[in-house]
Amino acid sequence: MAEEVWVGAWRPHRPRGPIMALYSSPGPKYLIPPTTGFVKHTPTKLRAPAYSFRGAPMLLAENCSPGPRYSVNPKILRTGKDLGPAYSILGRYHTKTIMTPGPGDYFPEKSTKHVFDSAPSHSISARTKTFRVDSTPGPAAYMLPVVMGPHTVGKVSQPSFSIKGRSKLGGFSDDLHKTPGPAAYRQTDVQVTKFKAPQYTMAARVEPPGDKTLKPGPGAHSPEKVVLTKPCAPIVTFGIKHSDYMTPLVVDVD
Repeated sequence: MAEEVWVGAWRPHRPRGPIMALYSSPGPKYLIPPTTGFVKHTPTKLRAPAYSFRGAPMLLAENCSPGPRYSVNPKILRTGKDLGPAYSILGRYHTKTIMTPGPGDYFPEKSTKHVFDSAPSHSISARTKTFRVDSTPGPAAYMLPVVMGPHTVGKVSQPSFSIKGRSKLGGFSDDLHKTPGPAAYRQTDVQVTKFKAPQYTMAARVEPPGDKTLKPGPGAHSPEKVVLTKPCAPIVTFGIKHSDYMTPLVVDVD
């Protein structure tokens, strides 16, 4: 019964190649190179010569040559330099010395385990640098949660209240108007608005003019030593000591 629905020998089948009608692209018209112009011209068609207009040349100066100021070496010709053989002395060649190991740098006794079969050997290595800078916390870094108060963990706590401190803003001691106190005012003198009473001052003691130099007192004088106004007993004094062996002073008197 299914074969009677179709008319003719054609039946629907899978296409052997891509069909452009099955795609939403604009088609193969963009894949063919153009036959006009010079850029991307199709190689299967002949391309006519294309010409372009050159811009106006830049104006040159009246004299753009450097002139005869250059001194050309007479040994340079149009074919190159015309020079004879020249020699130069090269510096001394420096050779690189390589430090090769000597016989004492080798240890053949340590090559036994690489040449012959040996039992496994183990060594204790030093502590690695990673372990030294290990920043993991120790047992003392952990703290058990509290079991009392409002901050308990895993337990039911009763409501707790705290007394808040007194606020400095809006309190009775906060002066919002910044008014001055009684001590900020200066008391006005009564004598400014009323009659002024007489005032007296006590001056310093007045000293009479005179000689203010220091003079000796009665204790500075010795009247018992005065012999000019009364007689005095004879007073004997010791003269100069003379020697019998000393030549006296002889003064020639003409």
